[in-house]
Amino acid sequence: MIRVLVVDDEPLARTRIKRMLAGSDYQLCGEAADGDGALTAVQRLSPDVVLLDIRMPGTDGIKVAELIKAYPQPPAVIFVTAYDEYALKAFAVKAENYLLKPVREHDLLAALAEVTRLNKAQLNHLETNPVEADDQLYLVCRSAAGVKRVAVNDILYLQAEHKYVTVIHLGGESLSDQSLKELERDMQNSMLRIHRNTLINRHRLDQLRRSTDGQYEVCLRGLQQGLPVSRRMVSEVKKFISSL
Repeated sequence: MIRVLVVDDEPLARTRIKRMLAGSDYQLCGEAADGDGALTAVQRLSPDVVLLDIRMPGTDGIKVAELIKAYPQPPAVIFVTAYDEYALKAFAVKAENYLLKPVREHDLLAALAEVTRLNKAQLNHLETNPVEADDQLYLVCRSAAGVKRVAVNDILYLQAEHKYVTVIHLGGESLSDQSLKELERDMQNSMLRIHRNTLINRHRLDQLRRSTDGQYEVCLRGLQQGLPVSRRMVSEVKKFISSL
């Protein structure tokens, strides 16, 4: 059973999380009320996952995560906080997820399930490959549950709508604060533009076909409906397909 350490300076917050864990596939192995207590508990209890608050007396959660990741066999870290402004710092210290309070039980258990699916090889890969630029493995997104990372390999397509970009991925939909142009630049080895407002995961491209109205559309593995291709981008899509 996966062993979980809960760290939060608010007793009621710890109690709420413990109640969510009760009866699940995750075992509460301990709790701590501040950063120093968290570090001591990690060394003493060797948890698999730490549910970690950020703003706490003494050593804050970001510093705790940074120190934990230097351990020989570090636990996975999921931040549980009321503040969304620390998301980038959280992922810079290799946090696996970032949940915003008040956390729903479904979102907490989903985050734990996602963490525990990572095998040892994947965790080692994350340790040696930072989340940035061309080699980026994950995209930082926002969802109803808070801020999370979406694996680039799991992205189906990106679509610009108003001032946000909707990220359609295997786990559902999220939002990115980056522009479509920035995402195209940062993930140029993974994404292919098919429309002025749409990028697709080129590794999921199955075919280019004519739709019922005579226009071109692409079919992606993992997506039921086709996506329209603008007339200007048809030649680029055909060129990419011919290069495979």
